[in-house]
Amino acid sequence: MAQVQNHGHATSAEMVVDHDQEEVLRRRNEELERELKRSMEREEKMKMELQKIWERLRVAEDAEERLCSQLGELEAEAMDQARDYRERIITLMEQLSAAQKLIQSASLHVPSSSMAL
Repeated sequence: MAQVQNHGHATSAEMVVDHDQEEVLRRRNEELERELKRSMEREEKMKMELQKIWERLRVAEDAEERLCSQLGELEAEAMDQARDYRERIITLMEQLSAAQKLIQSASLHVPSSSMAL
């Protein structure tokens, strides 16, 4: 059998195969570039969404701090009111007790002739 040596020259069949492979690679490259672009767009969109969520979280944390502060103030105010109310009740109870004692002592000292009228 005789061997044909090509000495570095491509045959037309090899050139067609090379051209076909080149076309496949070019199309694959374009497809990958489109996918990369879509991926980068999704990533950017996710970054923006994450930024919005982060901002909402910050706003919620600020609101929580304000609410906690207001709650603390309301608790302190409620304690003051409860203390004032308790003191007022004690004062009224003391006044009522003193009035009852006064009435009792007055009824013991009423002369019997006054009762006959």
